[in-house]
Amino acid sequence: MSKMKFIVLGVGNILELDDGIAVYATSYLEKNYRFTPEIKIINGGVEGINLLNLFMENDSILILDAINIDDKPGSIYHIPSSEISGYGINSGGAHEVGVMQCIDMLELMGRPLPKSSVLGIVPDTVKVGIGLTPKLRESFLTYIDTIIKILQKENIIVEKHDDAVSLDDIIETFKNPKR
Repeated sequence: MSKMKFIVLGVGNILELDDGIAVYATSYLEKNYRFTPEIKIINGGVEGINLLNLFMENDSILILDAINIDDKPGSIYHIPSSEISGYGINSGGAHEVGVMQCIDMLELMGRPLPKSSVLGIVPDTVKVGIGLTPKLRESFLTYIDTIIKILQKENIIVEKHDDAVSLDDIIETFKNPKR
């Protein structure tokens, strides 16, 4: 199996409001953009350590997630994975611990680490519910634009589809998967 040049991995729990923003972002990217060269966009949900193969099989990974940093909701941080421990990522949900454990396990196995970073956004509310709070809805397109800028810095051409799918439509597909 050949390695992909670049992976965008969204992790989070769509059943906990703002914690699901990265899952919505990966779906939004898939439905609204074309990438050259091709990249793989993965909804990692709450898979955590089960994503280890992704880290072993790919060269570059951009991890999207909600992060617990003492800042205003909607603040965006782009952090190299090597520096992540100081930013409260490991104090979050099981998906965050698992993703960081993937990196730790590669080091323990003596395997090369992919170039990786986390594009985190500070949530407003993490509690049971599907969707995003108004504060994160306001920041969603800025989050998407930041992802696109990171991809462009990696020499990935990003083209928007003519028939855009809205954030509301994306969230609705998670609420009603049969739709």
